[in-house]
Amino acid sequence: MRRITAWAVSTVAALVLLFSYRTSTAGVIGGGSSAVAAASPGTDTTSSSQTGSDTGTVAPQPSTSTSTSSSSASASTTTTTTSYTGSSVDTRWGPVQVRITVKAGRITAVEAVVYPSENPRDQEINSYALPVLQQEALKAQSAKIDAVGGATVTSDGYISTLQSAIDAAHLG
Repeated sequence: MRRITAWAVSTVAALVLLFSYRTSTAGVIGGGSSAVAAASPGTDTTSSSQTGSDTGTVAPQPSTSTSTSSSSASASTTTTTTSYTGSSVDTRWGPVQVRITVKAGRITAVEAVVYPSENPRDQEINSYALPVLQQEALKAQSAKIDAVGGATVTSDGYISTLQSAIDAAHLG
């Protein structure tokens, strides 16, 4: 009789704990928008509370900026830097989207413009994962990079949107 009572009490306690556990997707179940933050690479998002709404898939749009630099002989040359934004990739934890900057056929910058940051855990993970993914993308000059341990879902979305931006830039 004591064993049955102990078993019943422990089962009820386990069920109460299980049903009271809140996951990071709990806020997305009833809502139609996801909170996202845009920050420059290397920015610590744990102190940021910028939010916006998911706008869905965005077609890659090149934007061109022209800068002029002068040589020591006073001649000026024009160099074109173009940015390409990859398609938004919906992941389990929220959308991910990157923008690459291309100069002379090389990726010179990679910036995560949309990424999960709805809760402190997302912010913690992305504060270390996004800089690593950025460095790897710049080093590889492609989307053939490894996922960051502990941020596999975000890494997979990052790699997919990076490939989309690279395709839009006709780099590979």
